[in-house]
Amino acid sequence: MTAIRVAIIGFGLGGEVFHAPLVAVTPGMTVAGIVTTNAERQRKAQEQYPHALILQSAQEIWAQPERFDLVVVTTPNRWHAPFGLAALRAGLPVVIDKPLALNVQEARDLFAASQAAKKPVIPFQNRRWDGDFLTVRKLIQDDWLGMIVRFESHFDRFRPIPKTAWREESDPAAGGGLLYDLGSHLIDQAIQLFGMPQSVYAELPNRRPGAAVDDDSFVALQHANGVISHLHFSQLARIPGPRFVVRGMCGTYVKYGLDPQEAALQQGLRPGMPRWGEEPREHWGTIQSERDGLAFEGHIPTLPGAYEQFYQQVSATLTAGAPPPVTIDQALLTQQVIEAAQQSARERAVVQISEAEK
Repeated sequence: MTAIRVAIIGFGLGGEVFHAPLVAVTPGMTVAGIVTTNAERQRKAQEQYPHALILQSAQEIWAQPERFDLVVVTTPNRWHAPFGLAALRAGLPVVIDKPLALNVQEARDLFAASQAAKKPVIPFQNRRWDGDFLTVRKLIQDDWLGMIVRFESHFDRFRPIPKTAWREESDPAAGGGLLYDLGSHLIDQAIQLFGMPQSVYAELPNRRPGAAVDDDSFVALQHANGVISHLHFSQLARIPGPRFVVRGMCGTYVKYGLDPQEAALQQGLRPGMPRWGEEPREHWGTIQSERDGLAFEGHIPTLPGAYEQFYQQVSATLTAGAPPPVTIDQALLTQQVIEAAQQSARERAVVQISEAEK
């Protein structure tokens, strides 16, 4: 069977470190085209993927869409929805990096265009395959913690000096700041575990000197099942908080440290290599639990991370009609929470999410 020919728009961090390597290791997929106008990135793209077409503009894809079977959009955020719509108009399915769009209306436009074109829009949420998140999900599913009451999630960095980059731009049309970036991941994970929240409270300050976007952010979600999620993402955490704290009626799980897959990809390692996605023992989380009258306390091995599963499932969607790994409906929920968080921060108030919005 002919390999799925993938055109990747963008070859910055997302394109070079995440999408292109993950596509390249997926059986039945090939990196067939890379769009970048940066001369140094063009050189690196040609060196790493010698059989790929190096394109100057996405217009070259739309002009000859028959050369490709899938488009991946991994550009600055402002172009996610426009390029996604252009791919659909060209008759091509599309993967769009998070956030899917800059607002709920753009996300709905993508949903409508996807239905009209009968081509899938598949949001990229790779951190559903972080090993620590997979571990949290399994602990909850296997009822090691009992009824969950509170979920705490941190993604902390220390970058006290703003960079000169689009993510730091004050223009809302750029889609900069941590809420769109790390917040997209943490909100998606919370919804996957506990469902769409009923209310949202957010603090989105910009604290670093010269910062124009949120950089030390907090979002609280009240879920319909009673769980409260506290999501923290900061550029000002010299000492990071725990990646996860999950408290239930029968136990608590605490985990420090970030999933190792991003760092491994940056080092040139790839899925399929020995010990891919595995965490060292010293990074395993700790659990205290009581179940069936038996108390348990100790370290829990972190399940291996598996970013490669995203594009494996995309391949199955395109070739066998399998459900996509992430649906546009799910991304729309995340977009609604982001918009509610922005409103909450502006009004300094809790924002309710109605059933109609869900």
